[in-house]
Amino acid sequence: MFYLSGVRYKGILDIQELRLQPLATTCIVGESGSGKSTLLRLLNNLISPDEGTILFKGTDISAYDPIKLRQTVTMLPQTPLMFPGDIKDNLLLGLSYAGGRLPSDDVLQGLLEQLHLHLTIDGPVDKLSGGEKQRVALARLLLMEPEILLLDEPTSALDEQTAGSTMGYVKDLCAKKQWTLIMVTHSMELARNVADEVVVMEAGRIKEIY
Repeated sequence: MFYLSGVRYKGILDIQELRLQPLATTCIVGESGSGKSTLLRLLNNLISPDEGTILFKGTDISAYDPIKLRQTVTMLPQTPLMFPGDIKDNLLLGLSYAGGRLPSDDVLQGLLEQLHLHLTIDGPVDKLSGGEKQRVALARLLLMEPEILLLDEPTSALDEQTAGSTMGYVKDLCAKKQWTLIMVTHSMELARNVADEVVVMEAGRIKEIY
């Protein structure tokens, strides 16, 4: 699905070769500053490499229309934004922008519960904790049903148990929907529990894949 060859970016990344498989859960792990988030941003063309090639489905990623690409390859940043309004407004924002069919309130409430959010959809967003904001933003992305999910530390504000159960649900949903999940995480335990493949980065390079 993704193939990177000779990719370099601003002294942050130097990737000789990397293949990321479709319909799989891949976790990218490594120390802070190892280039994990930069790699994720390259995969939906938020940034472009200084050197090398990134292929998506056999075609150079730069050949895709960026807006259409990001509707297919959708990224959740490490610190997701909340927008004015209530939780429902935030959940539906992506779908409304894309012109998608809007789900019922029951569907929205059920999704919150699957992500272990004990909230009501008419509740305010300005009182949410960091972990709650992460999961509301994750729910917003899931509702858009992208083919490929790029998640940057989606559980960094959660305890290990909640992180594991949340991402277990997301992994199962991706398998059911035939989506691809690529996730940056600092948690080796989470990576071991949910990943089909783990990419270990060190100083901008691929140290190990297992």
